[in-house]
Amino acid sequence: MRTLIRSAAAITAAGLALTPAAALAAPSPSPGATTVTKAGTSFLTATTVTAGQPVQVGASTGDHLYWSFRADAGQVHEVTATVTFPKPRSGASTWTVDVFDGLRRRQACTAGAQTPTAGASATSVALGCTLRRVRPWAEPWSGDPLPGTYYIRLSVTDLPEPDLGLPIDVEMLVGATDEGGASGDDGELAAPLVPNTRAGTVLGAEPTPEPVADEETDLTGWLPEAGSRWVWTTVGGVLAAVAGVVGFGLTRRPRRP
Repeated sequence: MRTLIRSAAAITAAGLALTPAAALAAPSPSPGATTVTKAGTSFLTATTVTAGQPVQVGASTGDHLYWSFRADAGQVHEVTATVTFPKPRSGASTWTVDVFDGLRRRQACTAGAQTPTAGASATSVALGCTLRRVRPWAEPWSGDPLPGTYYIRLSVTDLPEPDLGLPIDVEMLVGATDEGGASGDDGELAAPLVPNTRAGTVLGAEPTPEPVADEETDLTGWLPEAGSRWVWTTVGGVLAAVAGVVGFGLTRRPRRP
């Protein structure tokens, strides 16, 4: 019995020792990278960041914060974020970090605390999302990550109403690990997945309608066109009347003098 306990303890210790090595290293800021101090409020206004560029933003609880970054084939991206609460809160809150590709398809996370819950007494909460390896080509129905522009959305999904609007400090970082673009995929994406964000032109005044040319009228303008259903209906009615008269004449008994 003691031997089994010792073996189990040894296996557990070995597993704990292997866990940090097997896990991906947390991303670190690139030397000399400029800190980004703003975030967008939608996909169209998302702030562009690069891998290794730190983000420090002040916001309010309930805001939806958006960033975008470019992903190339063969890369594995890891998104880490920390939300700090400068003021005390009345209850627990649940936060989430979502990543979307260029077609606005939500990408699954293979690791990281994507939707953690911060207790009422917590001063900060850490979020993370490790994406799948970007493939150079895939079927449209597969939903696999493809090269192009990716979007990050940080938001709160559940919180007490009195805490809505309280100030928060957000730190976010995107890390990229290049595992090479070569793969077993027999194909290559023609162009990166980048959404069409070109806005249309705004009309300053109401457009003037084009003048309609007067139709030429003549004496035969009221007649139906040849081959129309009105012509065939009229011809059919006349034939039916003639057939009725002829039939009545053939079947009518002659009068006696």
